[in-house]
Amino acid sequence: MWWRSASFILDKQQTEGVSKAAETLSISPPVDESSMADTFQNPNPKISAYYQSRASHTAVVTSDWLAQAQAAVGFPTDEQLLSEADVRDSESGKPFSVIDEFNNWRKQPDLAEAVAAIRSLAAVIRSSQATTMMELEIELKKASDSLKSWDTTSISLTAGCDLFMRYVTRTSALEYEDFKSAKSRLIERAEKFGEISCKARRIIAMLSQDFIFDGCTILVHGFSRVVMEVLRLAAQNKKLFRVFCTEGRPDRTGLRLSNELAKLDVPVKLLIDSAVAYTMDEVDMVLVGADGVVESGGIINMMGTYQIALVAHSMNKPMYVAAESYKFARLYPLDQKDMAPALRPIDFGVPIPSKVEVEKSARDYTPPQYLTLLFTDLGVLSPSVVSDELIQLYL
Repeated sequence: MWWRSASFILDKQQTEGVSKAAETLSISPPVDESSMADTFQNPNPKISAYYQSRASHTAVVTSDWLAQAQAAVGFPTDEQLLSEADVRDSESGKPFSVIDEFNNWRKQPDLAEAVAAIRSLAAVIRSSQATTMMELEIELKKASDSLKSWDTTSISLTAGCDLFMRYVTRTSALEYEDFKSAKSRLIERAEKFGEISCKARRIIAMLSQDFIFDGCTILVHGFSRVVMEVLRLAAQNKKLFRVFCTEGRPDRTGLRLSNELAKLDVPVKLLIDSAVAYTMDEVDMVLVGADGVVESGGIINMMGTYQIALVAHSMNKPMYVAAESYKFARLYPLDQKDMAPALRPIDFGVPIPSKVEVEKSARDYTPPQYLTLLFTDLGVLSPSVVSDELIQLYL
């Protein structure tokens, strides 16, 4: 249940020191809207739109990118983002479009795609011209379907839209209110849902600190915002640990993570993806993010997560997953091919003969028996508890 979220802990920790520190953060370099326009429209349907946008945010291809990453030290606050959205709605003369709103939110590199969808659906309610609750719910359902069809392979996007619809509209009390009051209550719930979703990453970071001990070595795979938040908080708490980062081919997201950790003065070693088994005896735990958490308690994540879990399991190393609850999806894959493939471009650095087939799948499925615990904003869960949480989330 969303009301069981630990967001109240964060509210109590809002001190003057934190607010002053936030004021010193600089805004990341502006995004070239002309270069990003094509990506927003997903011109290549053969490649997942999620991985096209992810590549623009996390791909490491030149030394210039590394210099830009070092210069980027902060992002706008949630309050600033909301005020910018209100100004944009009032000044724009164009009819409201949920896709345009979604693409505007996606320009923030630190904002998860599912949260961008949640913010966009909240804007749908605010801008709606409906005169009855039925019309408003139909309009909201159409907007949700439009967002989910924007990239049908994005699990977190679909789960975020579904959970938003359930959280905002699941009560019969709205039927007994006048339309104006009911709409106001929907807007209030939508904003609350957005706040909870934005805080989820920080809540997970706090809950996971007890599992990071001095002297430990952590293996991570790819670049996950929530994993980065966990490690950043551990470094701020003066914990002594080191991190092994896989390269994360083909988009080399591990390079970005290692660069960010180096700026925090965290000892980090970069590995090629095939060196996981070679170095596992030096590792105390594995920590990964997730594109989606499914009903079985397993996860769908970046390609290579499954084989890392197999190696960790065979060597009795704990496998931890950090994932926000809006990534809990009503899916039950039975094997690796039992889900819509999310494809991404792969550059091997050399020409590939036309007769050679290339596997472009971007993610794999890790069954629950290879996972130890899941760090979520609902608490620290075992894989077997995920199905119970899903039932309560969607009730």
